[in-house]
Amino acid sequence: MNAHRRRFTSRRATMLALCAGATLGSAVPLRAAADRVDDALERAIEYLVKQQKDDGSITDAGNPHAMTALALLAQAAVGRTPDVPGSVGEPVRRALAYLLDERRQRDNGYFGHDGSRMYGHGIVSLTLAELLGMGVDDETDRRIRQRLEKAIALILWAQDRKDANDRDNFGGWRYEPDSRDSDLSVTIWQLMALRSARVAGLDVPTAAIEKAVAYLRRTWKVDNRGRERIGGACAYQPNRQPSWASAAAGLLAMQVCGLYDAPEVAGSADWLRAQPLDWQREFFLYGTYYYAQGMYQRGGEYAEHARRSVEEALLPRQQANGSWRAPHGQEHSAGSVYGTSMAVLSLAVKYHYLPIYQR
Repeated sequence: MNAHRRRFTSRRATMLALCAGATLGSAVPLRAAADRVDDALERAIEYLVKQQKDDGSITDAGNPHAMTALALLAQAAVGRTPDVPGSVGEPVRRALAYLLDERRQRDNGYFGHDGSRMYGHGIVSLTLAELLGMGVDDETDRRIRQRLEKAIALILWAQDRKDANDRDNFGGWRYEPDSRDSDLSVTIWQLMALRSARVAGLDVPTAAIEKAVAYLRRTWKVDNRGRERIGGACAYQPNRQPSWASAAAGLLAMQVCGLYDAPEVAGSADWLRAQPLDWQREFFLYGTYYYAQGMYQRGGEYAEHARRSVEEALLPRQQANGSWRAPHGQEHSAGSVYGTSMAVLSLAVKYHYLPIYQR
């Protein structure tokens, strides 16, 4: 058993020993005294499992590779992994088998041909990296590693396509593997995949991280609006103004690159703490996932403030069937599997099951 799997298995075993008798529906137990978050997660996981198709995919609005990976990651975040025996682990095993089918990945390693582009490629790569070492058997783990190695190679190739003289784009990623420009929203998924793959034992060159750090720093802006300086934040692209979602993505992206004590990280955390969590905000669920994880990584009062804010924003808006769906815009069009998965991942930070959530 590799170190990646040992950390996860040890943490989960400890949780299960403490909470014998409590259940997450028919899933892995969470806590002896279920709170509102546990109940919300129970209903959300039940919803996601009900959306699974005969081929193992989990989607309600297209992009089956990306949506299945997100739903799989959400289930793993509450302890449902492929190595959990019996009916509890069966939906996860079926979803993983769907992703590992050779038809999902192109010869060059690309997963984004379902319409999800490099967003989906990064999401699938992250999911496989998080589950490496947690397969039901050695053959499954071998296939996860094989697919993941090709996927990571493509991410590195795509970054190397950028022109070193193009300061606004060099070091990042965008919509397609051969895109010459970059943006933060695509870059963050590739960085999370690279970080998770490195933790799982794959070779990720330091140079790739250094180039990404330089790109991230070019998106960061000091915020001098109003009477008080409230730190700064990352924008969607260099020379643009920060938004709440881009600020949250930038905070986590820098932490993923190891800049836990950088002034940009401190400034971003201050900037985000000063912003209310507004359900009507554009890309709210997308930004909340990064916000929850990034502020948890920041620790202390930042983590506690974010936990309270995320719970207060999400719990009242869960639908009767256990799902979440954004109220408008592109996030609404992405469907309820997307919305529910992102909400689960935001609320499940406190359980620390996944390696990507661990400080």
